[in-house]
Amino acid sequence: MPDESVSHRSERDRVFDNDAFFAALDAERVSRGMHWKAVAGEARVSASTLTRIGQGRRPDVESFAALTSWAGLDPERFFRSPSEPSQPSALSGISILLRSDPQLSTDAATAIEELVKATYVRLRREP
Repeated sequence: MPDESVSHRSERDRVFDNDAFFAALDAERVSRGMHWKAVAGEARVSASTLTRIGQGRRPDVESFAALTSWAGLDPERFFRSPSEPSQPSALSGISILLRSDPQLSTDAATAIEELVKATYVRLRREP
């Protein structure tokens, strides 16, 4: 029989990546051409909740659920163990998302993808 304390401990040890969550919300806000106040209204959270998240404070459970639902985000993507990277394949994920965006032509998606890749290579941390 597996040791349940190990599986519970590993789940408890997972951390919430607030910066990634706020960045994802901001990207969705920009893609919809909205101001933060409108996001708050549509997601049915207070504007001060969004301000606090932007300042690095974690959202409460209800706000987190409302915002992930509003943005169509998978809540699980924002939790990780301290030893694993938050986005193991960020560039491939960005490419997939850009190419599936109906608001972008293939040429536009490719241009943005090239900018992101060049910036990523230039600014990434060395192992």
